[in-house]
Amino acid sequence: MTARAERFVTVHVPAPLRDCCGGTTTLAISAGSVRGVLDELERRHPRLHWNVCDETGALRRHLNVFVNGANIRDACGLETALAPGDTVTILTAVSGG
Repeated sequence: MTARAERFVTVHVPAPLRDCCGGTTTLAISAGSVRGVLDELERRHPRLHWNVCDETGALRRHLNVFVNGANIRDACGLETALAPGDTVTILTAVSGG
């Protein structure tokens, strides 16, 4: 991995949302927090951002976001800090009966 690549976090995009970002499975984004990732998504992939966040900028209820496997709802939410090399995973909630 190059020094340049180490400044980025990797964002994993779930299959149902990949058409919002050109079909890619992962995005490399430079951000210091989950909110920073979402801000960059809004700039680079507005359709993806719209599907992840509501009109107030909050995460949509049917989505979960994990940083290195930990749900951000159990951490600092959108203010969860990120370090270079971290992995951010967006997952659609699964429910049923």
